[in-house]
Amino acid sequence: MNHDSYEPGLIRQILKDTRRIAMVGASPNPARPSNGVLRFLVEKGYDVIPINPGHAGKTIHGKTVVASLADIAGPVDMVDVFRAADQLQSVVDEVLAMPERPKTIWGQLTVRDDEAASRAEAAGITVIMDRCPAIEYPRLMA
Repeated sequence: MNHDSYEPGLIRQILKDTRRIAMVGASPNPARPSNGVLRFLVEKGYDVIPINPGHAGKTIHGKTVVASLADIAGPVDMVDVFRAADQLQSVVDEVLAMPERPKTIWGQLTVRDDEAASRAEAAGITVIMDRCPAIEYPRLMA
């Protein structure tokens, strides 16, 4: 897939079909972008599971934080990544180890690693990078 641009219809379909999202790098700090995006997604009706080992067991916007993707009970549709781009490889490793893999891995703004994306895509996972669902949702779903 060409990760320099995405067809609006692809992004729209992902946002429409996604119901359950694991957010890697979720923060309880209201000043952090992941906190605001988590709140936005919850308000739009998504079931968001915050992932942050330093805050496991706490809640963010009413959602209980878990330490890793392996700690999630049941499948998720999307893994939303709020980590540095050089961490995307390790997130893909975790995703590929999940018993039920998500349909989509979504790298937030500045999160791009074409090699990691190729590995995930080879396993049948759609990858979106350097985009934010909280920006794309109002643009494409309104």
